[in-house]
Amino acid sequence: MATVKQVLKAKIDTTVHMIDVNASVYEAVALMSRAQVGALVVMTRDAVCGIVTERDYARKVILQDKASRSTAVRDIMTAPVMAVTLMTNTDECMTLMTQQRIRHLPVIEGDRLVGMISIGDMVRHLIEEQQFAIDQLETYVRGPQPELPTCALTRRSPIPQTLAARFA
Repeated sequence: MATVKQVLKAKIDTTVHMIDVNASVYEAVALMSRAQVGALVVMTRDAVCGIVTERDYARKVILQDKASRSTAVRDIMTAPVMAVTLMTNTDECMTLMTQQRIRHLPVIEGDRLVGMISIGDMVRHLIEEQQFAIDQLETYVRGPQPELPTCALTRRSPIPQTLAARFA
């Protein structure tokens, strides 16, 4: 079973976007837009104190008719923050995300923020694991004749149009 550390290693961009607890919601939304992310880790000095997401903005600012420029991040952030460690396994992450209905998990080791994983990262990892298992099973089924095509629904082996085309 994979760990958060393995998921983070596979990410192309491991940047964790952060914002100060006293920043305005407008600044947070602008940063999320520039960085093309859906969540920011909220920091106070060197410690994680919460998380602010697009969902927080929609529910706690727009729907409550608050002003983005005069509302502080601390007033809408989700705290305490749900977090995981590098050694947390992916099944635990998926369970936590599903049960708590959250899309982002900061990764904390000791008192240090070391990364962030999203539901997208978890789905990508799950697809890669499943593809690996499919590839292994196809190799096992084919045996000593790897050149024969299969009917497996994988990205590498399209479904043949006819049986004749398969063995032509």
